[in-house]
Amino acid sequence: MADKTENQTPDNVVVVGLGRFGGSVAESLVNLGHEVLGIDSDPRIVQDWSDRLTHVVEADATDTDALRQLGVQEFSRAVVGIGTNLETSVLTVLTLSEVGVGEIWAKATSVKHGQILSRVGARHVVYPETEMGARVAHLITGRMLDYIEFDDGFAIAKVRAPQEALGRSLTEIGLRSKWGVTVVGIKMPGQEFTYARPETVVPDGCLLIVAGDTSKVEKFAGVTK
Repeated sequence: MADKTENQTPDNVVVVGLGRFGGSVAESLVNLGHEVLGIDSDPRIVQDWSDRLTHVVEADATDTDALRQLGVQEFSRAVVGIGTNLETSVLTVLTLSEVGVGEIWAKATSVKHGQILSRVGARHVVYPETEMGARVAHLITGRMLDYIEFDDGFAIAKVRAPQEALGRSLTEIGLRSKWGVTVVGIKMPGQEFTYARPETVVPDGCLLIVAGDTSKVEKFAGVTK
């Protein structure tokens, strides 16, 4: 018997719930060249997205038969953007899992919500409000120009180069030994991103992309100009 995944199309994605989060994900996927099947139970939302996605249908995503009729079982990935209705969110993930979608990303509004989603079939749980709140707080209170924190206490930030680094190579500065952070790359205004090497000299006016433990990245950002 052939493996079911052989008939699935990895570049196609089902997005259930076309609100702010789901709609943004769906539109971004289309812009990246993926075919997207959008599903929502609200006819007004379906109409609004009808000319922006590959396919958009009005359907109850908690109905196994409805999903099978739409061919959702042929998709290897799905995104569940439902957040306000916990029951519908959980049942949708469960139904997608039952029809054979292997990789399910789901939006959660709380830790308990996320735990339930994981137990019924979500492989990836996203907390957009919490993650965005933490990111904005770092940008407001620190000197970071951009910031991403991962679950394991690891962060990547875009910061201005500190005064002590200007005109010196990364080896001379020794940021890893002094601050515990690694410079991933350097970006000058109007120029392409450059991957950092030990001999790379830090020019005035550049931005540094640094990575490391969250606390160390935050401390380093505090000394940037």
